[in-house]
Amino acid sequence: MDRRNFLISSVSGGVLTSMPLPTDASQAVLAELDRAAAAPVLKKALFTSPVKIASVELLSGGGNWFVRTRSADGAEGISVPDDRAACLYPILQRLVIPFFLGKDARDLDSLIDGVYVYQSNYKMSSLALWCCVAWVEFSILDMLGKIASRPVGELLGDVLRTEVPVYAASGNRGNTAEAEVAVLQHLVEQTGAKALKFKVGGRMSNNADSLPGRSEKLIELARKTLGDGLTLYADSNGSYDAPEAIEIGKLLEAHQYAYFEEPCPFDHLEETKEVADALHIPVAGGEQESSAWRFRWMIGHGAIRVVQPDLRYYGGFIRATRVARMAGRAGLTLALHLSGGLGYADMMHFASYIPNMAPYQEYKGNVPETGGWFDPPVQLVNGALSVPTTPGFGFSKDLEELKRAKPFAP
Repeated sequence: MDRRNFLISSVSGGVLTSMPLPTDASQAVLAELDRAAAAPVLKKALFTSPVKIASVELLSGGGNWFVRTRSADGAEGISVPDDRAACLYPILQRLVIPFFLGKDARDLDSLIDGVYVYQSNYKMSSLALWCCVAWVEFSILDMLGKIASRPVGELLGDVLRTEVPVYAASGNRGNTAEAEVAVLQHLVEQTGAKALKFKVGGRMSNNADSLPGRSEKLIELARKTLGDGLTLYADSNGSYDAPEAIEIGKLLEAHQYAYFEEPCPFDHLEETKEVADALHIPVAGGEQESSAWRFRWMIGHGAIRVVQPDLRYYGGFIRATRVARMAGRAGLTLALHLSGGLGYADMMHFASYIPNMAPYQEYKGNVPETGGWFDPPVQLVNGALSVPTTPGFGFSKDLEELKRAKPFAP
């Protein structure tokens, strides 16, 4: 495909059609993206009666955090925040939870927009705010799934996948290229994954490598050692300026890597686009994005070709589904970023109903790791995770970790 063009796609009668439009996005192109994002997400018709939110509370205990939502009729849903709850609880308890109390959970689409304005929360617009919103949204979706006796994916779309192929991700930077290749080989053996991602560059390092010459050597050695049968991705976490990123990107192209993630600092959109325009390898990005308008700009201007929202950082399923729809109209795929903890559970449900998911999704977990949290347990077999089919997120009804948790009071 010509790098100066992208595809605006539509689905009619199940047939995907597309027409090329310039990546220097016109108002007509951006209007197409707006229309794609505008349709309701939650299937409100599944619920014939109001679902009044009676309480939302933060719980902690046993090294775990929970957000629990209860309806006036006694239905209950939970989410499992990561350790950032220890830092972000004032935002959650003072600025997010109060907005949802007394509201009808069936209005979740508009509630996610409304909390942004409540108490001038837009003045705090960032990952810190949207993580808190996501935790509440997840607990509401878990509750609604139990009320409707449907998994989360069926609340938001048509379930298209019952298992999700994953790539194994390594977060190492301080080891040598040889040591990292050994780690990657172990990840393949451990997970059965058919795709891998590893780190290049020094991490927001202004072109400095983590070890002299490590990245170039690792790019070549990983492909040579692991062979052509594995899909490989490289993630620089914003390590390079545009000229250096282009050189690294050309090396990745020469060794047939599938995408180049965050070549430039994540918020330097112009440099990211410069790299995308100069390379054939798709540029991926968006994991730290909290703005719908910036996603729209990146998609509409061709700055990224693999779109990577983080469901927690970005504020949850409703907002991320809107991004997925914009990406779909542009002929782009999504490869979610995982923020840790039980992030793979969120990812599985999202991937179950979004049509334009990339071939592999991120998995950072250990095997089995899923034991005890889900009933039936989530399985990782031959590099694919089984999507829970029980109501809500599929958490065990007798979750011991939840029994040990108590309401959190600082």
